[in-house]
Amino acid sequence: MTPKAIILTADEVRRALTRIAHEIVERNKGAENLALIGIHTRGIPLAERLARKLEDLEGVSIPTGMLDITLYRDDLSEVAHQPIIRETQVPFDLARRRVVLVDDVLYTGRTVRSALDALIDLGRPEGIQLAVLVDRGHRELPIRADYVGKNLPTARSEMVKVKLTETDGVDVVELHDMPEERP
Repeated sequence: MTPKAIILTADEVRRALTRIAHEIVERNKGAENLALIGIHTRGIPLAERLARKLEDLEGVSIPTGMLDITLYRDDLSEVAHQPIIRETQVPFDLARRRVVLVDDVLYTGRTVRSALDALIDLGRPEGIQLAVLVDRGHRELPIRADYVGKNLPTARSEMVKVKLTETDGVDVVELHDMPEERP
């Protein structure tokens, strides 16, 4: 499927993540007691990249984890008869940590709501922040990102597709028209 537009190139993705890392350090007055948790699928490599950038900036190792929200979705019965459950891995205690949830695209807010539920089931962090590569608007819930790589006003008939080297072999953010539904 040919994209309607290229929203972010590989260099722009890199620069956006660098800026987000600086904003995280500034807001949190350093990187002590921070942890990053990526939401499956593309939030995980984004969280790992941000952790490396934070480590370069602050000289401290930032623990990372991965979160599967499948069973927390409010539309689980509509998604699939047999949903694919992926791994949740948070190999550190959440207590006294400021957790930055990381995802690729913020749209309705429902994924983030599910992620908050899943995260709270694992423990009670000191605080939770949200970092996204793209915020495309159209919120259905009162959720906003603390850190945004690119604000992109979209139509509901459009789709934002994030491709990352770790999952897709290339770094690019594309805008597509939604495919027509066939009868």
